[in-house]
Amino acid sequence: MDDFFIEFHDPLFSIIVFFLLIFVVTFFSYWWGRYRYQKSSQDLDNFLKGLNSHESEDELPILIQNGELSQKSWLLLAESYFKSGDYEKSIDIYNELLKLSDVSSSKEIMFLLGKTYFKAGFLERSKQMFLEILKNYPKTPEALKFLLLVYENLRDYRSALETLEPLEELQKDIAKDSVYLKLLAIINTREKRKDLQIASLLEIYKQNNYLTHMVFEFLFQTDIEIAWKNIDILKSELLIDIFWHIDEKNLDFDIISKSDFLKELYTARGDIDAVSKSSIFEFDVLINLKKSSNATLNFDYVCSSCQYNHPFAFNRCSRCHNIDTQIVEFSLAKNYFRNFNEENNSFQ
Repeated sequence: MDDFFIEFHDPLFSIIVFFLLIFVVTFFSYWWGRYRYQKSSQDLDNFLKGLNSHESEDELPILIQNGELSQKSWLLLAESYFKSGDYEKSIDIYNELLKLSDVSSSKEIMFLLGKTYFKAGFLERSKQMFLEILKNYPKTPEALKFLLLVYENLRDYRSALETLEPLEELQKDIAKDSVYLKLLAIINTREKRKDLQIASLLEIYKQNNYLTHMVFEFLFQTDIEIAWKNIDILKSELLIDIFWHIDEKNLDFDIISKSDFLKELYTARGDIDAVSKSSIFEFDVLINLKKSSNATLNFDYVCSSCQYNHPFAFNRCSRCHNIDTQIVEFSLAKNYFRNFNEENNSFQ
């Protein structure tokens, strides 16, 4: 008998059996895990299809109360609706969860609901939600920050500035927010005379040197002479899109002659012939092509904080809500307006 099972004493045979057992266990574990994953995914898909197919709003509370999904799962589902832009469903879920939630979780749900209201454009509802949070939990910086954004969008700059006080007490950096809101209040006021409005704007700007694009965009639209007079040519690159779109009749050639960047820019645009080349590729191409080219500059606005690309100039990023993080990027593009103007002139 011992002779018959002699191979069981062979170390090589034991190693083979050991690895065979590992293979069998791994094989069945893999397929069992895959089966469970597919089944759970199928169950979730069926549930979501059923949820989307409900026509009556009264059925959502029933689904939540039945407990088919945990509160955490409902929160994840609401977040997915939020990210996909379906704010209405997200709001419905948060509202129903708020009715069933206990005190410990109501603060989080109220914050998410207020944030969704804000994103969906329901500013008054969002304001009420954040005020309710702060009534019960005064030291909640995230709620204060969103309340500030709500007031800003409602153009209630006085209330927004008042919101900065508790944020400062919580040792949050509010310097840029304070300057930004004060500038917004001045720009959007209709009570002051234009000269007083400009004086107030420049006073704040010279004290802080924030938001150069915001200040000079307003000045060039309001008073060209004062804008040129107060320009800091060292910050010309921050204003390239503004400079590029100024009419030739409004150019100040004395100031332009003092800046290499502006000389290159307006030579590239074809207004002057001050340089023969540029270290900036786009300028250099336009300078070499002269006015014979059908090319211009196209501008993009990127947030240096979150890298989000905006189609238009901004002062506060709509994604990360940081202030004065705009970077103006430019590239060569076809000048469609030139073709349009030439066609119009041909009919005259």
